[in-house]
Amino acid sequence: MEQINSRLTRKVLWSLAFVLLAMDGAIASGCARQAPVQTAAVLEGGRDVVRTERSPAGASLNSHPINLTPHEISALLRGVRVWERRNIIHELLMGKADKKRAFREDEISVLSPALSRGLAQAARTDRVYFHLSNPTETGDEETTTGWVYVQEPLLYLVLTEVHDKHGPQPDISKYDRQLPNISEVPGPFNVTFEPEEYLERVGSASPWFSPEQQEQLEIRFRKALSIAEPVPGEEPKPGSLKP
Repeated sequence: MEQINSRLTRKVLWSLAFVLLAMDGAIASGCARQAPVQTAAVLEGGRDVVRTERSPAGASLNSHPINLTPHEISALLRGVRVWERRNIIHELLMGKADKKRAFREDEISVLSPALSRGLAQAARTDRVYFHLSNPTETGDEETTTGWVYVQEPLLYLVLTEVHDKHGPQPDISKYDRQLPNISEVPGPFNVTFEPEEYLERVGSASPWFSPEQQEQLEIRFRKALSIAEPVPGEEPKPGSLKP
C-alpha cells in the first residue's frame, strides 16, 4: 500500500511540475509576443510620446495608411467618456460614478495632429501608440496611455491609463534622498463613446496574466464624423450638427 501511495504521490508531483512549466512557458511567450516594435517616432516632446509601432498581433487587416485630419480626430476624442468602475455595494452606497471626458482640450490639441500624422504614415501591420504626461499641482505625474488603429469601417481606440497619477521620481544624483511617495494603484475604469449609436462594441482587451487594464472601443468613425461640427469657414456636411 505504501508503494502505491508513493507512486501516486510522485505522479501527482510530476503532473504539477509539468503544468507549472507549461504555464511559465505560456506566460513568457505571451510577454514576448506583447512587446511591440517601434517603427517611427511621430512626437517626442517632453514626456509626451506618439509613435507608430508594430502590432503584436501582426494585424494585416488595418486600413493603413489612412488620412484623418486633426479636426476629425479631435471630434472623435471629444466623444470618449470614462468613469470609475464600482461594484454593486459601492454603487448602492455612493451611486454610479459620473462620466467625464477622457481627453482634456489641452491634451487634444497635442494629440490630434500627432495621431493624424501617425495614421497617415502607419503600415498595415502598425498601430499608433500615444503616451501623454502632465505634472499636477501636487508634483505628481498624470498619464494617459493607449493606441489607435483603423480597420474600415471601425476605428479602434484602446486605453490602458486615463489620468492616472504617479508619485514623483527620486533624484538619483543625491546620496541622501527621500523615496518618492507611493501613489495608490489606479482603480479600474469604464469607457464609452458618445453618441453611443456610433459605438459598435466596447470590451476589455487585457492580455492574460497581466494586471494592465486595456479597454477597447470600436467606433463607426465615419458615421460619427458625418454629424461632427464643421471647421470654421467650411461648408457643413449634409445632416451635420449645427455649431
